[in-house]
Amino acid sequence: EVQLVESGGGLVQPGGSLRLSCAASEFTFRHYAMNWVRQAPGKGLEWVSAITDFGGSTSYVDSVKGRFTISRDNAKNTLYLQMNSLKLEDTAVYYCAKGTAGGIAFGMDYWGQGTQVTVSS
Repeated sequence: EVQLVESGGGLVQPGGSLRLSCAASEFTFRHYAMNWVRQAPGKGLEWVSAITDFGGSTSYVDSVKGRFTISRDNAKNTLYLQMNSLKLEDTAVYYCAKGTAGGIAFGMDYWGQGTQVTVSS
């Protein structure tokens, strides 16, 4: 069974930074695109970012462009999300999600349990 375990969330002040990690197991990590998705309190799921199987291409929702950076280490089966210049509206549970293929434009089929990010002064 695919396993995705997020970590790195926490409480941070506006303008601060956090680095999320997602440890993947029970599938061939380097064969699949990976995504970060978030859910803010009282809102629906919002796709945040994606990266192709070998990391050659990335994509971001407009609201995080220039502030967040997605990356992966295929040797460690780990996905990352570096979040800088955090804003109050970035408060959410962040999930990593496995893609269904190596490219970004395909769907997602497995999700982690999520890690809470709270931006507050």
